[in-house]
Amino acid sequence: MTKTTPSIIIADDHPLLLKGLSDFLIEKEFNLLGSGKDGREAYNLIVQTEPDIAILDIQMPFMSGLEIAQKCKTLNIDTKIVLITLHKEKELYQKAQELNIFGYILKEFALEEIENCIKTVTEGIPFFSEKIKELIGVSVTEDSDLNILTPSEKKILKLIAQDKTNKEIASQLFISYRTVEKHRSNIITKLNIEPKTNSLLIWAKEHHRKLL
Repeated sequence: MTKTTPSIIIADDHPLLLKGLSDFLIEKEFNLLGSGKDGREAYNLIVQTEPDIAILDIQMPFMSGLEIAQKCKTLNIDTKIVLITLHKEKELYQKAQELNIFGYILKEFALEEIENCIKTVTEGIPFFSEKIKELIGVSVTEDSDLNILTPSEKKILKLIAQDKTNKEIASQLFISYRTVEKHRSNIITKLNIEPKTNSLLIWAKEHHRKLL
């Protein structure tokens, strides 16, 4: 069941931005568990409080938002990461997608977009700001379907289309069964597929030509 008020932690090394975001979330009655002023504090807060969502500045002392996301992914921490950035580079945007980051918004539009972003992410749907897509030149078609999947997810989808079981996929790719399940879940979320029995298999079969 989806929580209506997700638990949130925030981190930014700019005190004014941190205060502004904190005040905004409190005013909107979100469940704010804590805030950090650098990457180390942010990561410790995630480990200690296990929030539903962590809203992080992409560049902070000690650990960047991307490094925190990488660590959470490696340790299978379920907190959904939302990055706030001043940067408009395509490489960072693509790196964020590879790390299964759930949200990516520009600082200048943060307060404008954050509420919508939290609601979308709470429903398990990634929120990548349309404004950022426009600025870095990611077209809607380029960003649709298979382009939003990581190379690992594409490999798994290809094997699903070949009627391979999770166990067979895990064995073939030398990864754990749990990792395959997590990838499947991420693919379903990213492609907005209804989480019914065999729905992913049906989708993979229908789009198998794109996977070749």
